[in-house]
Amino acid sequence: MSSFPERLLLSLVFCAATAQAQTTAYPGIGRSATPAEVAAWDIDVRPDFKGLPKGSGTVAAGMVVWESKCSSCHGIFGESNEVFSPLTGGTTKEDIQSGRVARLNDRAFPGRTTFMKIPTISTLWDYINRAMPWTAPKSLTTNEVYAVTAYLLNLGGIVPESFTLSDQTMAQAQNLLPNRNGMTTEHALWPGLAFGNRKPDVAATACMKDCPVNDKLASSLPDFARNAHGNLAEQNRLVGAQRGADTTQPPSTAPVGSAERTPVAAAVSAPKAAVAVPAAPVTPAAGGGGAAAMALTQKYACVACHGQDNKIIGPAFRDIARKYAARADAVDYLAGKIRAGGSGVWGPIPMPQQQLSAADAKMIAQWLAQGAGK
Repeated sequence: MSSFPERLLLSLVFCAATAQAQTTAYPGIGRSATPAEVAAWDIDVRPDFKGLPKGSGTVAAGMVVWESKCSSCHGIFGESNEVFSPLTGGTTKEDIQSGRVARLNDRAFPGRTTFMKIPTISTLWDYINRAMPWTAPKSLTTNEVYAVTAYLLNLGGIVPESFTLSDQTMAQAQNLLPNRNGMTTEHALWPGLAFGNRKPDVAATACMKDCPVNDKLASSLPDFARNAHGNLAEQNRLVGAQRGADTTQPPSTAPVGSAERTPVAAAVSAPKAAVAVPAAPVTPAAGGGGAAAMALTQKYACVACHGQDNKIIGPAFRDIARKYAARADAVDYLAGKIRAGGSGVWGPIPMPQQQLSAADAKMIAQWLAQGAGK
């Protein structure tokens, strides 16, 4: 045991080190960020391409990245599915010439794709760089981001297959975006000389006169969409006031905005009764059992579409385990389905073919057949 003088000395040294690390701008609160820490966060790319890192990627290289890390959610051709909005479509060669997408003014056109709306290619590049893939944000290299962006531009008919997107050719691609001239600054939300130097209208004095009182904002789901992807109340994080409606229950007939329409939080927090899943008669999965199989679901991005206990795009792993628990050939059947893909068993959204070895597919199938870590 250390003596009191020794403990006192250590305490004084610690306090001195802490005081030295604290920022002078805000005494007693933390410390100034180091240049390396700032650089790690300072990754945004402006429309004038400031912040764009050096690098390049071809359309062909982007196709490889796309098919392995993007197509499971966004479709082989960027058409996506009923969960994610389509990225491509709705633009024409005339739009590329004019820089304005004509179908944005066509109320009869069924949807609005990303390339119909986006006015700056830096927005697309920046979002892919910081947020994709969904299951592993910021895991793409700079060159992979360039490549997959080039591939998307090619899917949209904006650049040819021979195009190489880089920090040097980004402006060239920007000049071909179908809706590059569709952005407006009339809202004056971006003050400054480049945007007319007009002050945004934040006073809103006109709209504060003769307003009705006791207005309530509320929203509701149409009946056909209430439970299209599982109980919404179970898919919301248990934070804040927005808990989500229990969509396993019939819709309320009470007026929208009334207390009776308030989502029932108890449906979220109440524990579910455990469902017994009989184990399939198979041998333990080789190479680390469940932990190894779960690592493979991360490696091959299975978790982008399947949750452990909840449906995302495809069914939950444990729902799959329950469905095939009594099937004698569950391992072989599931391994084949994992590699071949398919649709119709769990709904209309197809699961594409998965590029993994037979051994890896069998390990995941064994884990599923044994209850998916029940």
